[in-house]
Amino acid sequence: QAVVDFERLGEHAAAFQGHDVGFCCLGTTRAKAGADGFVRVDRDYVAQAAELARAGGCKHFVLQSSRGANAQSRFLYLRVKGEVENLVQAVGFDRCTILRPAVLLCKRQESRPMEWIAQQFLGAVAWLFPTANSVPVETVARAMVACVLQPGKEKVKVLENSAIHELGKA
Repeated sequence: QAVVDFERLGEHAAAFQGHDVGFCCLGTTRAKAGADGFVRVDRDYVAQAAELARAGGCKHFVLQSSRGANAQSRFLYLRVKGEVENLVQAVGFDRCTILRPAVLLCKRQESRPMEWIAQQFLGAVAWLFPTANSVPVETVARAMVACVLQPGKEKVKVLENSAIHELGKA
């Protein structure tokens, strides 16, 4: 493991050298970082990390994005996720896999009351419709690994929530 200062990411290029695959799940919330901080973390840091990974020899980049990501969205969150997807694709990896999960079901150390309420509701809905509106983070992680282990000819592959559930069963 290498600990890097994302404000000085360029100074840590060596940490990105010699890896065949890059996995990126970096993100924050607007509530935690403010609008500018959210954009800096979710778009700028991710794009710079992708560039460093590619320069370091990375062939396949796997990005966790979000359901509804769209660079043209009126909503900041979805617009930033769409913008970073475009930026990562433009880096020119041999393969790029983008996962667009719905609401992530996980236990957090920090308190997010509204997210907790949503998770309780969506967790219950998931019993009836397991791939509709949520996905456990463990399923996303398994899908990220599985997409790397499967041969692929597509330069860019986007996996929506139901495909993440399917691949995450492997």
